Amino acid sequence: MFDMRWIRDNPDEFDTGLKKRGEAARSQELIALDDQRRSHVADLQSIQERRNAASKQIGKAKASGDETAAQALIDEVANLKSDLQAGEERERELTSAIETALASIPNHPLDDVPVGADEDDNVLLHTSGEKPRPNFEPREHYELGEGLGQMDFETAAKLSGSRFVVLRGPLARLERALAQFMLDTHTTDHGYTEVSPPLLVRDEVMYGTGQLPKFEDDQFHTEDGRWLIPTAEVPLTNLVREAILDEADLPIRVTAGTHCFRLEAGAAGRDTRGMLRQHQFYKVELVSITHPDRSLDELERMRESAETILKKLDLHYRVVTLCTGDMGFGARKTYDIEVWLPGQNMYREISSCSVCGDFQARRMNARFRPADGKGLGFVHTLNGSGVAVGRALIAVMENYQNADGSITVPDVLRPYMGGQEKLVVASKD
Repeated sequence: MFDMRWIRDNPDEFDTGLKKRGEAARSQELIALDDQRRSHVADLQSIQERRNAASKQIGKAKASGDETAAQALIDEVANLKSDLQAGEERERELTSAIETALASIPNHPLDDVPVGADEDDNVLLHTSGEKPRPNFEPREHYELGEGLGQMDFETAAKLSGSRFVVLRGPLARLERALAQFMLDTHTTDHGYTEVSPPLLVRDEVMYGTGQLPKFEDDQFHTEDGRWLIPTAEVPLTNLVREAILDEADLPIRVTAGTHCFRLEAGAAGRDTRGMLRQHQFYKVELVSITHPDRSLDELERMRESAETILKKLDLHYRVVTLCTGDMGFGARKTYDIEVWLPGQNMYREISSCSVCGDFQARRMNARFRPADGKGLGFVHTLNGSGVAVGRALIAVMENYQNADGSITVPDVLRPYMGGQEKLVVASKD
């Protein structure tokens, strides 16, 4: 969310930021709306001043015995009251129009973000590890899972429809092991505090992180007016909504492993097989609330925390800086971490780490009191996947598969698997 006063003072900078995003200039439209609201407010103030003056004159007219003048003033005050009520309603409409317009405008990219149209214009930051080179034709995760008898899309479709899965036995435990391993790493090694947040939230919470109103059609909505979270970023970031923090409290780093729900699970006909794009999925989320001067350093720290998970799992991956046309709505800069999937013979996103500046904080009214006590400032917010558990499961299955269809359990996950070293087809004896 942008500050209307800043837009008025910096219209060219505002429009330049939108142009980098592939958006049309909006400053003049917004300033015209704000001019209309300001003019209307000035008119209301004049009406209120006249009403106050007329009210005082009523007593004087009565004191002088001029009942005719007094009644005329009484009638004028009544009419002015009616004008004020109608004018206040119009002021609310104009204010709402400005807020609605501002709520639909994406955040500005930082100056070092590459300008581009889509994922083809993203810039490689670095790679880690080597691509595995199996001496057999690698299978995709759903072929492996179904071959093990532990990944069931048919039953899931009977229960819930398309884009759901039922995991059974050791494969279900492996998913749980991945989540526990990630949470233990982030809390023990990276200083995040684990949180167990609600999965159902109110309108204002979804608005605070930018899902509403622009992305309403992508969300699951309940009959009682709440929303299933699309990511734990939503409740975790909103932990500081409408709060005034002390500078000494910053940074705040929190993490959560939750189920996430998205109505739009990708383009029609894309990635319809397997677990890659589902309506319900599990993810470990990282959120940081920081001082504005330290948010860019925090972005690098968050990215490194997410990368650590893949390094410990010994998975090959690359990191790209997203271009302006591929970034999320609320981001100022985003790193995508893309893991290598041998079965698909391609990289797939497994984590996105973004700095949002004060964009979300303004929507949430989340502020801090500087150490010198002078005024209040908006905090900066960051979010990232640390990492997507379902996609990590896919990556482990495809990278640790064996020629016979079994899957070797990575060393770091074996303590969470009761020492189990391999996933094999269950015996029918």
